[in-house]
Amino acid sequence: MLNSPRNTTTSITSATSATSTTSTHGPGKAVGVTDRRVPVAVSAPDPISREGAVSQLRRHPEIDLREESGPGTVALLIEDALDDAALTRLRRIVRSEGARAVLVTGAIRESELLDVVECGVGAIVWRHEATAHRLVQAVLAASRGDGDLPADLLGRLISQVGTLHRGAAGRPGAPSLGLAPREVDVLRLVAEGLDTGEIAGKLSYSERTVKNVMHGLTTRLHLRNRAHAVAYALREGYI
Repeated sequence: MLNSPRNTTTSITSATSATSTTSTHGPGKAVGVTDRRVPVAVSAPDPISREGAVSQLRRHPEIDLREESGPGTVALLIEDALDDAALTRLRRIVRSEGARAVLVTGAIRESELLDVVECGVGAIVWRHEATAHRLVQAVLAASRGDGDLPADLLGRLISQVGTLHRGAAGRPGAPSLGLAPREVDVLRLVAEGLDTGEIAGKLSYSERTVKNVMHGLTTRLHLRNRAHAVAYALREGYI
């Protein structure tokens, strides 16, 4: 598990202090300097967590709390665990509903980090660092389309992407996150519905070789299963 050290949060593009500064327009009326309020919808696995985040955000005049996410809104999601259901929710919110996402979580495994980024999440906050100021900072960054990650996650993300690119660089003519020719051959047959034995027969491989090819590419590219691997190959234009 990746757990960030205390007080080590940084931003790819930090929220500017001017965004959160308030000024007075008439008696008792405090608004953001730009007079632009960011619509935010909070989702959590339990009512206590949701109410805690809502009460933190409610104090800030630049935040406009909404009941549901949608185009132009920032969805702040509190997730205890990043299972398949949580990743599906993230994809739906970003890709189908058109919202920007801020993820608040306690830990992220190495194998989950690229999945989270691939879902479209640009801002992540550790639960133990989720103060009102930190949440608003992440929400404002997400609303601008900026990235805001804990320092340790940013370092690991850069390391993972670098590893993938170095692996691709060793294969002449391969795309940036390239697949080896035999990986493409195996995935093409998987996409056609063939099982391991049938693929081995078609390619004159042993079944162990086919399994090793699948295990190698899913591990290297952090893909969850065969279906995810086929989807990746289709999206990148290999098959």
